[in-house]
Amino acid sequence: MNILVLNCGSSTIKFQLIATDLEQISQDADRRLAGGSIERVGGEAIITLQVQGREPERTTATLRDTRAAIDMIVSWACTEASGIAEVQSVADIHAVGHRVVHGGEAFTHSVLIDDEVLRGIDRCIDLAPLHNPTNIRGIIAAREVLGAGLPQVAVFDTAFHQTLPEHAFLYALPYQLYRRHRIRRYGFHGTSHRYVAYRYRQLRNLKREETNVITLHLGNGCSVAAIREGNCLDTSMGLTPLEGLVMGTRSGDIDPAIVDFVGGKEGLSAHEVETLLNKQSGLLGISGLTNDMRELLDEAHENNDRRARLAIEIFCYRARKYIGAYLAAIGGADAVIFTGGIGENSAEVRARICAGLGWLGLELDEARNQAHAGQEGVISKDGSRLAAYVIPTDEELLIARDTVRCVRGAPQRF
Repeated sequence: MNILVLNCGSSTIKFQLIATDLEQISQDADRRLAGGSIERVGGEAIITLQVQGREPERTTATLRDTRAAIDMIVSWACTEASGIAEVQSVADIHAVGHRVVHGGEAFTHSVLIDDEVLRGIDRCIDLAPLHNPTNIRGIIAAREVLGAGLPQVAVFDTAFHQTLPEHAFLYALPYQLYRRHRIRRYGFHGTSHRYVAYRYRQLRNLKREETNVITLHLGNGCSVAAIREGNCLDTSMGLTPLEGLVMGTRSGDIDPAIVDFVGGKEGLSAHEVETLLNKQSGLLGISGLTNDMRELLDEAHENNDRRARLAIEIFCYRARKYIGAYLAAIGGADAVIFTGGIGENSAEVRARICAGLGWLGLELDEARNQAHAGQEGVISKDGSRLAAYVIPTDEELLIARDTVRCVRGAPQRF
């Protein structure tokens, strides 16, 4: 089946066309046909389109809304000029898979989208006011462009974390706040954590119930997941993606009283402080330079910039602290897995995070660590009691596979 995978943001749409099938999954025979992105939807959009095996094409066009952007993607894919041999017309797109950020407690698995599912996603808007509305617009736009009869599937960032036990997902707030407003830990990046755990057990030839790992998704957004017997038992992001690790522009864990304290000292409203914590903090806030880890590492090495060094140190310290906490929480693990833009590509950050974890049995192999920039493989020494892996994430592939499963009515593999 040819699956159109859509990730719709407020002004950006990312997409991939993936050919996959249930029979292919164990052989990893999936084929990425094309992909790209449209930025600045609503004005003069910047469009990047790429057919697998070719150089990307970049252009601009006026695209007034999400519907116009999706219409452009479909029209391009179905033209002879695109060069996608498998897609000659709209009929060759067999289903659409959508990344949906928040499914609340209602959605524990990926689901075929109907009107009731749309209403369920809408009911989660209070939990993800920046993301769920744009996800809904993408679903409605795809329905208008491709027809109401084409199957569409929602794959939720939060679904993988719905196995968290009560003692892990509840905050120590008055219990009625959970009962009234469902204030709890939901977690995010679930599709990424789920994919790398799945890929790890493929590499090790393990059963799902034999999978005991700590997964770290490190990019501009960062999160950790503690996975025991294939189930997620804890994760660092909470009610929102603000909690947990230090990130590109997000603070991660802070004393909640800081919100009122900073608001009073700086004359900011609670909403303005929340914006500061989400968009002006993290690596950017500490360094005063950038939220890009690559640039911070360059500044630290070339100019010995103190605040760049401090931002890197705090980032790695927080990650190392979570690894230790989660190993204790789930009674140990067999491996630590790095993924995401930083986790996959920065050998230095991985080494800094793992430094001092020898007492837990993690012994990093320096040569392997350096060799696995963006490449899958083991980066710990042979015989290391706690192994370390780099596994590049592939959320789009998992969305495509889940879409096929939902359309075919097959069991989902978590």
